[in-house]
Amino acid sequence: GLIMARRENQRADRSLGVVLLTAAAIPGFVFALATTALVSQGPLKGLFPLAYLTSENYDLLSFPERLLDRAHHFALPLFCYTVSGLAGLAFLTRNSLLSEAGKDYVRTARAMGLSNRKIYFKHILRNALIPISTGIGGFLGVFLSGSLLIESIFQLEGIGLLSFRALLTRDYNLIMGLAFLQSLALLLGNLLGDIVYMLIDPRIDLTRAP
Repeated sequence: GLIMARRENQRADRSLGVVLLTAAAIPGFVFALATTALVSQGPLKGLFPLAYLTSENYDLLSFPERLLDRAHHFALPLFCYTVSGLAGLAFLTRNSLLSEAGKDYVRTARAMGLSNRKIYFKHILRNALIPISTGIGGFLGVFLSGSLLIESIFQLEGIGLLSFRALLTRDYNLIMGLAFLQSLALLLGNLLGDIVYMLIDPRIDLTRAP
């Protein structure tokens, strides 16, 4: 988003815009099918594991190796699950930066002789993050919402598949537990968003009563 904003209407902006629009328009499970085809038979053959959460020799690995093994298995599913949301976030960042770049304080900073890099990173970027921080509440909920199709393609025992099985078997205790965890994640995410908002904008003081 920052690159697109700094090169507005230039080749980099247009090229990244096409890529991000394409990424935002394609569902996650289509990305999952495409990546599995590339890794299984295409030019990326064997680069990433295609199924399960761990390798067969997981129990024999040390703790750091287990972390790397988990990250290696999570790479493709996590990419397929978040690419659309990240594309939308990049466009939101670009538009927010361009909106701030046209304000009076930016023209004043340029008139004072500040470099474009300092103006963008010290002034524009911080103010542009204010509307973005308000949506950070859904960040933690992403990890507890799950995706049934993506988990099925990669053969993962995830939240999406667990929720689907709980609905089929009418396991009300499990359904209530999952709903509680998702609500708790959303509340913690909203709290985190408020804290980030306060750190970005020093005028906001959550300790004072309105």
